[in-house]
Amino acid sequence: MMRYDVVVVGAGHAGNEAAAAAAKLGTRVLLVTMNMQTIGQMSCNPAMGGVAKGQIVREIDALGGLSGIISDKTAIQFRMLNRSKGAAMWSPRTQNDRWRFAEEWRLALESIPNVDFIQSTVDEVLLDGVKVRGVVLQSGEEIACSKVVLTSGTFLNGIMHIGTRQMNGGRSAEGTARGITACLQSFGFTSGRMKTGTPPRIDGRSLDYSKFEVQEGDERPGTFSYWASKPLTKQRHCWIAHTSEAVHDTLRSGFDRSPLFNGAIQSSGPRYCPSIEDKINRFADKTSHQLFVEPEGWDTVEMYINGFSTSLPEEVQREALQQVSGFEQVRFFRPGYAVEYDYFPPTQLKHSLETKLVDGLYFAGQINGTTGYEEAACQGLMAGINAAQSVLGKEEFILDRSEAYIGVLIDDLITKGTEEPYRMFTSRAEFRLSLRQDNADRRLTPLGRNLGLVGDAQWASFEQKEQQRFHVEQWLDAQNAEPEHWNAFLEERGTTPLRQKGPFRSLISRPQLELSGLRAHLASMEPAADELVWEQVEIDEKYRGYLEKEQEQVQKLKRLESVRIPAQFDFERITALSIESRQKLNKLRPETVGQASRVSGVSPADIQILLVHLGR
Repeated sequence: MMRYDVVVVGAGHAGNEAAAAAAKLGTRVLLVTMNMQTIGQMSCNPAMGGVAKGQIVREIDALGGLSGIISDKTAIQFRMLNRSKGAAMWSPRTQNDRWRFAEEWRLALESIPNVDFIQSTVDEVLLDGVKVRGVVLQSGEEIACSKVVLTSGTFLNGIMHIGTRQMNGGRSAEGTARGITACLQSFGFTSGRMKTGTPPRIDGRSLDYSKFEVQEGDERPGTFSYWASKPLTKQRHCWIAHTSEAVHDTLRSGFDRSPLFNGAIQSSGPRYCPSIEDKINRFADKTSHQLFVEPEGWDTVEMYINGFSTSLPEEVQREALQQVSGFEQVRFFRPGYAVEYDYFPPTQLKHSLETKLVDGLYFAGQINGTTGYEEAACQGLMAGINAAQSVLGKEEFILDRSEAYIGVLIDDLITKGTEEPYRMFTSRAEFRLSLRQDNADRRLTPLGRNLGLVGDAQWASFEQKEQQRFHVEQWLDAQNAEPEHWNAFLEERGTTPLRQKGPFRSLISRPQLELSGLRAHLASMEPAADELVWEQVEIDEKYRGYLEKEQEQVQKLKRLESVRIPAQFDFERITALSIESRQKLNKLRPETVGQASRVSGVSPADIQILLVHLGR
């Protein structure tokens, strides 16, 4: 019988990060995939990052994960979203070459000596009491292991819908995974159903681009990775088109055959990424919706129509798109479709992503009710780390809400659960001023280094950047602002002149001024530093007052997180707690008072009562 330390089931974004992390930390890993040709497949849109998601990719990179590097290697366009807003909202996004993205993931995994591969499915998890002892493959072969990371995506009992047609499968032209759901249910896990969807893929040669609005990449493109990537020197365009009332009327004509409306689909879909039929039904007052025409790679003519996710009959999809300006002669490569699949409510997990019922079993990705490549990838990274840490007899690795968007995501899932596909937003992070895309390396790279995931080259790059930052901070501290030198400059830019000599830093915080302009007006020789270092210093200075207040809230959170709740604590005996609080706390079993405070239905008064009973 073959034996491994960790078996990772599924080779999507979650599974790949899990396998890479566990292997790089020194454990022997088997990656089980249904199809060796679709490792790292971008099942939906050919893009990485976006609002809040870009922050997650930066955090993965800072910890030593691979998603950022692979996204940069295969990028065909880079944009920093939300530049018109505050720096805490800036979010990097790449358009990617779908085929090269998958190729780079496979090559990256093959370059890690401790990762083995097998093309199969896992039909059963084997236990020794309540501990994992192995898995059973589709062939009946048993693989011995002490840890299993399940990253099954949309394949658990997946059913695809196109109009009234239904097909078994978790992705176009691929099969479904059966057996695991029933196996997990036999262990006592509860499951549910969720839905996601994808738009049609189009022959780009059939479109009239003169009727679209061009969406270019940044003039000075950046990268996701802090250390291993070079910016693009050329980029591909995307385009924006618009639906109309005529398009909406055509779509409505197929509603009686839509699985969303005729009862064929009963499960919840992503609220913030709805299908086109759901959008025109929910927002009936809107006469138009944006469509984003996105190329699938450098050389292909295939186009992804972002914003037109649908499960309507194929002929309705085609007729509706033909009424969009520029799509009159559109030719389909394949229609859009919806997928229903099994998931397991994440309140059944610990913060390490290990299940509460079975020791050594970890869930990551869409099996936990999330949607999105980035959300899946960061869960895979954390599950892979913790599986390896457990094998090696080391303590679990958990990020809290004040340390990373990854910590926010996992804490939301564990303490609140989800009944619809969970997607990360900046608004979910109460400490988002500190959790920016520009400083993920400062927050997390030392942690990744301590784990053993951050190699020498990445660490040297980080130390060099920190040294530059130190010299910039020293130089700024040495500068003074004198009225006779600055007042004409300040009045020209519409800001209050100085009354007396003061620290130069006080000028940086003014919203009318930019550090680049201030530097140009200084006579002192500035230290050599990357422009990204100067930008980060400026952001910190402009946010200084807010960051100090945020840190006060962080300390309050950490005080609550430091108060542990005994594993067998009986919440029912505290009759002063509301009935709802007692029921939810007994069900979810929070490990700390901080976690208990974030459980839906638990009030601040309940937390005070709980603290009293814990002797605090």
